Amino acid sequence: MKVLIWGAGAMGGTIGACLARAGREITFVDRDLDHVRVLGETGITVEGIEDFRVAAPAHTPDTIKGQFPVIFLCVKAQHTAQATRSLAPHLAPSGSVVSVQNGLNERVIADIVGQERTIGCFVNFGADYLEPGVVHFAGRGAVVVGELDGRVTPRVQDLHRTLQDFEPNAALTDNIGGYLWGKLAYGAMLFATALGNESIADSLAHPAHRDLYIGLGREVLGVAGASGIRPESFDGFDPHAFLPNAPVALSEQSVEDMVAFNRRSAKTHSGIWRDLAVRKRKTEADAFLGPIVEIGKQVNVPTPLTAELIELIRDIEDGRRDQTSENLSVLAAIQRRGTDR
Repeated sequence: MKVLIWGAGAMGGTIGACLARAGREITFVDRDLDHVRVLGETGITVEGIEDFRVAAPAHTPDTIKGQFPVIFLCVKAQHTAQATRSLAPHLAPSGSVVSVQNGLNERVIADIVGQERTIGCFVNFGADYLEPGVVHFAGRGAVVVGELDGRVTPRVQDLHRTLQDFEPNAALTDNIGGYLWGKLAYGAMLFATALGNESIADSLAHPAHRDLYIGLGREVLGVAGASGIRPESFDGFDPHAFLPNAPVALSEQSVEDMVAFNRRSAKTHSGIWRDLAVRKRKTEADAFLGPIVEIGKQVNVPTPLTAELIELIRDIEDGRRDQTSENLSVLAAIQRRGTDR
């Protein structure tokens, strides 16, 4: 399968490098000129649970030529529309765009290239962009692919086999929306951990904020349930543990399982935390969390925790608030006010 990787950062760089090493025909596109230059000169280097270097052609969006049957879109959620419009001329007439991203970006992609040319993908492996030409593959995690309408088609079966060259346990599903909404709930918790400087595992394990994380999960899955979505489980995240009337013991066990999963990874902090603390740039808060609030209004499910979480992240991005665990107390106060009503 000839694959164009649009966005050669943490996710795209790691997947593309592993597929190229397996003999797949991979081409990278990235807008970082230094990154593209190093990729062209020495190839892409992967460090972490696997250490290797592999060569593959690399271009910027304005220099890439030709059309491709499969394009993996691996950019930040807020750049989805712009990137999809840029890649559209390079998508073969019968080709497909695979959203290897965080959030509900398939909706945006489908609006531009058509739903019939869009495939959903869920990933939860750990990776970071370190420097031009170098990515860190920190830990394995779930990889799932599926057609948006749930059909099992020859093209998605081919894609599944391709992804198994990256993650041998990659799965093919008829409910990709369920995985994407599960990642929204888990991702909301990761955004909360990024309000401070503790690791993902230490933050989730902190007893003072356990109820807050559970509350975030329940809020997001409340919107999913009202929207007719059946969330799926992965890597310690059990959607049944975050239903409105789930036993406390079940909820706490799922959080403990997520703690255990994250302790096994060399990626101690989320990409959200790195955006705020290291790269000093905007996060995916609006593009990732915003649709939860938007859809919540449509289905009459309040989302006060998610809405406040977005505001707290914006405050840190804009320098109005320090990145400290005290921010979790602000969010917890919103939760208490809702409980006291």
